[in-house]
Amino acid sequence: MPPASQPQPTILLDARAMDRTLRRMADEIVELHAGTEDLVLVGIQRRGVQLAERLARLIAEREGEAPRRGALDITLYRDDLQTVGPRPVVGPTDIPGDIDNARVVIVDDVLYTGRTVRAALDELADFGRPARIGLAVLVDRGGRELPIHADVVGKRVDLGRDQRVDVMVAELDGRDAVVVVPKTAPPSDAGHAAGSPRTRKLASRTGRSAPGEASA
Repeated sequence: MPPASQPQPTILLDARAMDRTLRRMADEIVELHAGTEDLVLVGIQRRGVQLAERLARLIAEREGEAPRRGALDITLYRDDLQTVGPRPVVGPTDIPGDIDNARVVIVDDVLYTGRTVRAALDELADFGRPARIGLAVLVDRGGRELPIHADVVGKRVDLGRDQRVDVMVAELDGRDAVVVVPKTAPPSDAGHAAGSPRTRKLASRTGRSAPGEASA
């Protein structure tokens, strides 16, 4: 008997739709903060960092000035760290200078349970006391376990726990796309980056899928 075929991914955003969505999000961030003064975009590793860089470039195109950018790796701040294993893979955290009284926007690819954002808030508190912290996410898939919401959302979709959102960015995955797949499906065909041994090793150690995160 031939093996059962995997269900085809459902495309939420193709490359052009993702570009339009990010442009709208950039405009909303500027409007929400009345400009770019003291604005800092901090992406959550991994794909939140690439999304924050793109948002900063788009803001610079419209406003003539790019906000400061930073990166957070929240692995050691998660409340489910015990599931990571004895040697978690930790990426770089890079906070651009003093963030006291700054207006910080955390950027992530997928908002799900809220636990990743809670960890990001805990880590940011170690670096200073911003005047305001906002949240911008490309996809809000529902399913919150904590009282956390995003100020700027690219795409809202209600999904079951048996589904997963995979976000792919050209910088890491060779193409831009957002797809919905079964939770048990292998990582989406996100190019060589998502399927590389290093990325698969990271996913197995941290419990995160290569192109997206099921417990964000």
